[in-house]
Amino acid sequence: MTTLLLSLHVLAAVVAIGPVTVAASMFPKALRRAHSEPGDHEALTALRMLHRICRVYAAVGIAVPVFGFATARSMGVLDSGWLIVSILLTAAAAAILALLILPAQGNALAAAQVSGPALGSPGRLAMVTGIFNLLWAVVTVLMVIRPGSTTGV
Repeated sequence: MTTLLLSLHVLAAVVAIGPVTVAASMFPKALRRAHSEPGDHEALTALRMLHRICRVYAAVGIAVPVFGFATARSMGVLDSGWLIVSILLTAAAAAILALLILPAQGNALAAAQVSGPALGSPGRLAMVTGIFNLLWAVVTVLMVIRPGSTTGV
């Protein structure tokens, strides 16, 4: 059962978190393009698509911690330091996505649809997205290294 849960956890992380990190990283560049070419419908379409990918896969991403907790319980590692740090970093990444990235994307998209260039700082959004991506990278490394693991990996 542990192998199945771990497989589902990793699969959910790859399928859900991967697209969010890529789409969120692409959004600031697409926003710069929309700002520089206000009437460009293609740029606006790209913004809409990237924002939708982030929203949809963020919702699907809830499966990652669900399977993660089930796997950790099955393995008996819920009290491990590396797991607790991973949980805290995952919560921080989720908060950044839900409270900063998605609202900023939505506001920037709304402004681009109505008035062309203006609202929405691509630079600030890129920075926040970089922090989000860095948190996921650290979580991934912790999941692979598992400090104190008895597997020797």
